[in-house]
Amino acid sequence: MKQAEFDPVRILEAIPEPAAILSTRYEILATNSAYRRYYASEGRVEGRYCYEVSHAYAVPCDQAGEACPLKACRESGQRQRVLHVHNTPQGDEHVDVEMTPLTDARGTLVGFLEVMHQVREARARVSDQGGMVGRAPAFTRMLSLVHRAAPSEITVLLQGESGTGKELVARALHESSPRARSAFVTVECSGLSESLFESELFGHERGAFTGAISRKKGLVEAARGGTLFLDEIGEVPLALQVKLLRLIETGTYRPVGSVEPQHADFRLVCATHRNLRQMVAQGCFRQDLYYRISAFPVPLPALRERRDDLPLLAASLLQRLPGGADVTLAPATLKRLAGHDFPGNIRELRNLLERGILLADDGVIEPEHLPDEVGQPAPGGSLAANPFDQLPLLSLVQLESEYLQSAVRRFQGERRELARLLGVSERTLYRKLQT
Repeated sequence: MKQAEFDPVRILEAIPEPAAILSTRYEILATNSAYRRYYASEGRVEGRYCYEVSHAYAVPCDQAGEACPLKACRESGQRQRVLHVHNTPQGDEHVDVEMTPLTDARGTLVGFLEVMHQVREARARVSDQGGMVGRAPAFTRMLSLVHRAAPSEITVLLQGESGTGKELVARALHESSPRARSAFVTVECSGLSESLFESELFGHERGAFTGAISRKKGLVEAARGGTLFLDEIGEVPLALQVKLLRLIETGTYRPVGSVEPQHADFRLVCATHRNLRQMVAQGCFRQDLYYRISAFPVPLPALRERRDDLPLLAASLLQRLPGGADVTLAPATLKRLAGHDFPGNIRELRNLLERGILLADDGVIEPEHLPDEVGQPAPGGSLAANPFDQLPLLSLVQLESEYLQSAVRRFQGERRELARLLGVSERTLYRKLQT
């Protein structure tokens, strides 16, 4: 019986997500139908370079300032995963790229299997829907962790300043998990007194205490099968932390006034703006509870750490706010916002836009529609130190090269758009990057 010939397309079709086989020289050798639907609504992709199709680059990703999974896979000989922003016919999308080396019978590297895991936890373009938007490097690093943790049952600890969107991230974890069809229950730990903690969390039986005229279901029971989100867990009083620890360790609890233990079934996500490690050292937070909830810490970047996302965030928030769909920001307003440190983070930006919508009679938010303190120098200081004052003396050629490499690393759009912003042709930009 004649052995069937190797058919890479048939193998790729067994993969439900977009997948391709690449040569060691970045060429696309074969794809499945999901890949063609996602990246090539028109024309063929076989024979083209992977970076050309996914990024519209003329050079591999690592030469354009991004992490290249193919290069990392070739160097390590191991499977690699990198989160990228890809150009698709539908617009820019976050994609978790998985690259696996392919070898022949002698162990010689002959190509790579590339699988694109679509990231549904956030959007990389302006969106009038709820959820996270962003594409700055700090945001992408956070999103990569969220995407990895979402399908699992691991306990996640979200760490970030007030206003960075911790509940939004917690919802993204829930909605991308196997528990998405069940409830997402938020517990505001900072608002629970010691007397109410057990009753709110565990519920109570009728007659358990004065005023308990009927049975009350607790938040742990309400979260059965879903996700329990403990917001600002650092505010839980020390005396109550042992009861929370018991719930997490044993998976059981007793409603107030009941002697029968109940089984808990939830995925735990916690959040805090406080330094829990420091609180443990100070004796304000139980060490055993800290290690229980911090299995998978996810740092959330402050808005000042992702300033490149400011235009995207502002445009998306305007689309979502009442009366904001037809309102825009004047360039001078956006420039002034870019100079602001946003101590209140995204919540503060939302408030500023709500104010601007009310004041912008002609549909354009101008600088005078912002509070006086926004984007202004702090008392006794300047708005921002001149970055060139911090550099050593460089030749103009060196300075240009350093700036272009920095621009490539920070800019997430197409290379031709970057060239336009820099005031040069795309060919000139490529030539300067090679020198």
